[in-house]
Amino acid sequence: MCGIVGYVGRRDACPILIKGLHRLEYRGYDSAGVALVNPDGRLNVFKCKGKVSDLEHFLDGKDLGGNIGIAHTRWATHGVPNDANAHPHYSESENIALIHNGIIENYRVLKDALEQNGYTFRSSTDSEVLVNLIEYVRATSGCSLPEAVRQALRQVIGAYAIAVVEKGNHDRIVAARQSSPMVVGVGDGEFFLSSDAASIIEYTEDFVYVGDGEIAVIDRNAPLKIVTLDNHDAKIDIKKLQLSISQLEKGGYPHFMLKEIYEQPRTIVDCIRGRINPDTCEVKLSGVIDHRDRFVNARRIIFVACGTSWHASLIGEHLVESICRIPVEVEYASEFRYRNPIIREDDIVVAVSQSGETADTLAAVELARKAGAFVFGICNVVGSSIPREADAVIRHPPLGKIIGADALVAHSRSYLTAAQAGDFAVQTLLLHFVELAGQHPHTFLPVLDLAPLLLTGDHDARGLVDQPHGGGGFVDVLTARAAGTVDLHFDVGGVDLHVHFLHLRQNRDGCGGGVDTAAGFRLGDPLHTVDAGLIFEP
Repeated sequence: MCGIVGYVGRRDACPILIKGLHRLEYRGYDSAGVALVNPDGRLNVFKCKGKVSDLEHFLDGKDLGGNIGIAHTRWATHGVPNDANAHPHYSESENIALIHNGIIENYRVLKDALEQNGYTFRSSTDSEVLVNLIEYVRATSGCSLPEAVRQALRQVIGAYAIAVVEKGNHDRIVAARQSSPMVVGVGDGEFFLSSDAASIIEYTEDFVYVGDGEIAVIDRNAPLKIVTLDNHDAKIDIKKLQLSISQLEKGGYPHFMLKEIYEQPRTIVDCIRGRINPDTCEVKLSGVIDHRDRFVNARRIIFVACGTSWHASLIGEHLVESICRIPVEVEYASEFRYRNPIIREDDIVVAVSQSGETADTLAAVELARKAGAFVFGICNVVGSSIPREADAVIRHPPLGKIIGADALVAHSRSYLTAAQAGDFAVQTLLLHFVELAGQHPHTFLPVLDLAPLLLTGDHDARGLVDQPHGGGGFVDVLTARAAGTVDLHFDVGGVDLHVHFLHLRQNRDGCGGGVDTAAGFRLGDPLHTVDAGLIFEP
């Protein structure tokens, strides 16, 4: 997932841009770059394959002056990871520079048309096509840069978040969004731009979320202006966002995944605090209470999600159908949006997303809303797109943000005891479903049995989550797998199957393979896979 950072104001832009890129490293990327307009009006682009640290070395001795700039981390889609395909991209004349998240689906048609008009291309990317299209529109119509961006985007099919700067202009960034996150931070005589507010939260608490089909004209000498692709003024709604910088740091851990494993005790308690009464064990979710009739009368529940959120949703399917006896479907959002699904007005569509900006899940939400279904969001990031589009939402954790690249909607990073293995945010929602169905959930969901003890600080209960897997040292065993010393095999079934498929993905990502799961009917003996270096975990 690509990252965008931008700045215009009184400060030197480059240090702010580089720090912002470091904040976005959790997303994963293959190259990085910056574009700066120096005090003489020169537009400088510096970029390279590799990490942000490689970019920092590359910048040594370069002309980094200027109070305006844009920066980017790229995850390759069109073209291999290399210096030429890295962002920002110059237009052919080098008068305009652009950064872009997303995919331009009709880039080939646009590129052919530009080539017929004499344009040549330095890279293999769809993004370079867009910056040259903007330049072509401006050159042929004589319009301003914001108008050229608007006219160019009306010809584009696809998803994008873009930021554009131009030679000789020290004051203005033009940004736009369609199905890809974009937020503007508002300061005192300065503006910040990002694909994730976390990268610029240390500079301001005031944010404007740019909507789909909107263009932001960010000028340090004028109020923020946002217009639609149809050239109508859009409403500017400034939201306050409070987030601790410590939540964005690795805190001494070598990577975010390990940090999140060891943060599980606090995360689990945070997830249920304020939602489960420790005295009465009542579950109270305002998003459900406010729409009680929709939940009680729901004929079907559809979970839509991608990645690890999809695995968490499979746990939800197992629990809801087993306890509430309501039909449940779990759909991979990228497939759901394209297969013309049957959605009824008495369906509840639950959209699960860590970031709240997952493009396919957002498209599924839009599809569900058009069909008249009730949309319920489960998300980590307040102010992100899914909470704003949903009819109601549960956010986990209640305060803060999960940073890791494969962060779960509720941490289930390591092998917890049975009482904690499920996705806690999904479970908390399901507890309320159970109460609405008139059943007592204690027998089914151990999180409710643990809740009073966890929330009141019971030492024995907290001990269950103070160490991953409740025994200590297990995370060290997993990380030892990176050295090729340990293999893992899990023999599971029922709801545990979904939990361990989730962990299967996490451990392959974090430990590099050697993880296997067996479940269901088996012919023969699964122990044929066991050797002296294998840990067997039933």
